[in-house]
Amino acid sequence: MFDELSDLYQQVILDHSKSPRNFRVLPGANRSAQGYNPLCGDNITLYLELDGDVVKSAGFQGSGCAISKASASLLTEMMKGKTTGEIRSLFNRMHDLVTTGKCEGAPDGKLAVFAGVHKFPARVKCAILPWHAAMSAIEGKQDPVSTE
Repeated sequence: MFDELSDLYQQVILDHSKSPRNFRVLPGANRSAQGYNPLCGDNITLYLELDGDVVKSAGFQGSGCAISKASASLLTEMMKGKTTGEIRSLFNRMHDLVTTGKCEGAPDGKLAVFAGVHKFPARVKCAILPWHAAMSAIEGKQDPVSTE
């Protein structure tokens, strides 16, 4: 059972890495943030179109490992229609998930694919980088985000 679940999680990550959703510059973006992970070389720019405190649309561009691309892809899918407060809550749950493998109030089922990342400390930064960029964009910060 565990091996089947692990295989499924790997397939989801590979799918989102090879065919990332929302991999584009967002023409209507009114917020953006850059993130960089010097350890792995991940480099991402996240674009958000906010209407008040609701995310109307999200996109990203950049390069990186399979985990960072998959994380950005799933993140941009999940953000649409959510408030900035809901995204902050998701960030906290995702952070718990990738650092401990557990999460109180389990995150969206799709994020469970990252539960095993905590076993590989160098990969935690890859998985969480797009989320830090999202928080920076929501908060309107101008400085690039780094995992270091």
